[in-house]
Amino acid sequence: MYRKEEQPSPAPENFELPFEGKLSPSNRWVIMAELIPWDDFEEEYAKLFSAEKGAPAKPFRMALGILIIKEKLGTSDRETIEQIRENPYLQYFIGLNCYQQEPPVEASMLVHFRKRIDVDLVNKINKEIVKKEKEKLDKEIKKKDLPQEKGKKLKNRGKLILDATCAPADIKYPTDLGILNQARIETERIIDNLYKALRGKLRKKPRISRHIARKEYLKVAKKGKVSYQERRKAIEKQLKYVKNNLGHIEDLNQAGASLKNLSKETANLLETIKKVYKQQRVMWENKTQSVPQRIVSLTQPHIRPIVRGKAGKPIEFGAKLSVSCVDNYVFLDRISWENLNESCHLKEQVEKYREMFGYYPESVHVDKIYRTRENRNWCKERGIRISGPKLGRPPKNVSEEEKKQARSDESFRNAIEGKFGQAKSSFSLNLVMTKLPETSETSIAITFLVVNLSRLLRQFLSLYLWLFINIKTDELFNHNYINENYIYSKFIERKIINWQGNYRLLAA
Repeated sequence: MYRKEEQPSPAPENFELPFEGKLSPSNRWVIMAELIPWDDFEEEYAKLFSAEKGAPAKPFRMALGILIIKEKLGTSDRETIEQIRENPYLQYFIGLNCYQQEPPVEASMLVHFRKRIDVDLVNKINKEIVKKEKEKLDKEIKKKDLPQEKGKKLKNRGKLILDATCAPADIKYPTDLGILNQARIETERIIDNLYKALRGKLRKKPRISRHIARKEYLKVAKKGKVSYQERRKAIEKQLKYVKNNLGHIEDLNQAGASLKNLSKETANLLETIKKVYKQQRVMWENKTQSVPQRIVSLTQPHIRPIVRGKAGKPIEFGAKLSVSCVDNYVFLDRISWENLNESCHLKEQVEKYREMFGYYPESVHVDKIYRTRENRNWCKERGIRISGPKLGRPPKNVSEEEKKQARSDESFRNAIEGKFGQAKSSFSLNLVMTKLPETSETSIAITFLVVNLSRLLRQFLSLYLWLFINIKTDELFNHNYINENYIYSKFIERKIINWQGNYRLLAA
């Protein structure tokens, strides 16, 4: 059941504290709370609950706010709740009216929040926040432009950067021998559980060579260098052990130990082991290392190996992301657990840009994999310039203007690489700790939302710094013994502030 709270959130100075003092309006959490349109998406969140049945659910602001705090601070679920319990600014951010010493929710509730707030809802919030800020910047441009006639198309405007990356999952580095050994151990546990229900009916327990199988595995796993023949022989033995265990499970099922009595997690694990056995058998027989939809983790079977070709990490295991970048704001356009070609998403991403801003971009900046003939022709029909050299044999003579344009396009495209670095070094995109596919997708989407919020927060803090220095310099200029040119030159020399950039920010 979901109940909308009619009481509006208080202003920072009206937030009740158990001690003297007030919340500062310039605090980062207070500023971020004003940036997010909580009320605009509360109705969509309330549709997930019944209006009459069930216990009252937590408000949308609390659910999303806790996930943002976790991503911003880089803490675990339990530590996030402890930080909220101790910090009044965090309690204000999630929508509480006064400070309380009790935790607002249990740490286990964060899993339910990730399931309820899916990736589509997070992407809508992300786009809405950036769209409002970009509309403020475009007001002056729209004032100067002539009013558009009816039926006349808007001119292309802006630059769009497209790229793909991988969000690695928290799994052990997979090997064929290691996966089969884990599958054997899990089947042995399932046999032990099924035999308990038939202990009085069967004369003896099915024979399991668990000790011999473990010795065979450790004999190869502990070696520093293993030859191809030794590894192949060890895989063959583990395949036989897994096959025998699956046969014993089927015999116990026919004898009366129903598989329906297993827990949901164990039943799903058993189905995953059967698929793993078939895949490993096919690879062993065909002497290959690849198979369609290859499973690399028994506990997270949705994870696939993503071939990236990067130095040091040619293969990563996780989700593949198609991301767009506009004015240093990043948007998550698609998440896929399969290793697919990101160039197929260019048209969709450009159309999303048009849907969001109302016009096509002037140019699209991409790497080599996006520059297919089909994508080039599609962009040319819409008046969009795609970065990079033309297809075919390179010309003998290249003008200086074309060289300058190529260097400019390549340097401009580095902005999205910086955003990937920020998301992976400062936030949790480098290692996704959630286990389920839906919770992992929400966690990834929250990361890009926090990246954009961090950028907006830096803009507000820069504005406060500019106003503070402007006031102080005005006080100094009122004294006759202060040289105005000397003050300006010292500020520029010390690089205290970028006057030109902050004047532009103040005007925006």
